[in-house]
Amino acid sequence: MVAISVLDLVPVCEGQEPGDALRASIDLARHAESLGYTRYWVAEHHNMVGIASAATAVVIGQLAAATKTIRVGAGGIMLPNHAPLIIAEQFGTLEALFPGRIDLGLGRAPGTDQMTMRAMRRSPMSSDSFPQDVLELQAYFAPAGPNQVIQAVPGAGLNVPLWILGSSLFGSQLAAELGLPYAFASHFAPDALMQALAIYRERFKPSEQLARPHAMPGINVIAAESDAEAHHLATSLQQRFVGMVRGQRGKLQPPIDDIETYWSPNEKAHVAGMLRYAFIGSPDTLKRQLGAFISTTRADEIMVTAPIFDHEARKRSYEILAGIAPDLGVEARAA
Repeated sequence: MVAISVLDLVPVCEGQEPGDALRASIDLARHAESLGYTRYWVAEHHNMVGIASAATAVVIGQLAAATKTIRVGAGGIMLPNHAPLIIAEQFGTLEALFPGRIDLGLGRAPGTDQMTMRAMRRSPMSSDSFPQDVLELQAYFAPAGPNQVIQAVPGAGLNVPLWILGSSLFGSQLAAELGLPYAFASHFAPDALMQALAIYRERFKPSEQLARPHAMPGINVIAAESDAEAHHLATSLQQRFVGMVRGQRGKLQPPIDDIETYWSPNEKAHVAGMLRYAFIGSPDTLKRQLGAFISTTRADEIMVTAPIFDHEARKRSYEILAGIAPDLGVEARAA
């Protein structure tokens, strides 16, 4: 059976402030828990007025405190931005407070632009040491040895599952080599998905954390009562991706009636490629689309993001998805 989880990019909508987005995420996390989703992740982004999860560990702590059973974590922490010891301490603290509920997904991209990297005192070369940094982080979570000089407190000896995130073949190879679960960012970078999954499964080496491969593609799902309503809601997502093509990043915009007047033919084609794995429609439409995707990818789990402007419509989208899960041959709660 395939589990379903939530990726919340904590979108700041037009007319709102980051605090509004964070409070909406807390409400959505409670809602996702009530619907039986497996995990709820937020991601590290910096200097983006439309995303409020820059202080990722702080946000995770608030989400975990507001819920009771759902796993909460990072999808992900951009490890080149941090010393592994600091991340071990932060997530060790979260695991100490919320035992058995914390996930730590790790990426090697900066999650921002070059100028902001300099403001964070990070070098563009920091990502070169990503594999070594992952191993160092693993060592900090291992039980401390009798003569170990540097320990993560809290952190040492705690069970914080690590995930490798990626949008290229690099992450799939590293996840396979280390025997870690793998999440692919096909919700915005779909091109290498199938090749990355194949490499991950072919090269996977069992580890103490994981006996067999566990692959989780990220996808966009926007569900509504009708196809027309869902496609209307999806114009907010499409506008956001047009902004990425134009080099303009802003707050999530309200849906518009005619997206064809908003983008050029070239922009439309570019966005369509980036949103290859955006599933938009009514329950019946999504059953067909998602069923085919799960069958093709052989995903062990899917992680769903739903950038919908209206908060209640966003909650309803996750309700619809949870409602059709049995028809997809999936389960919301992992075994």
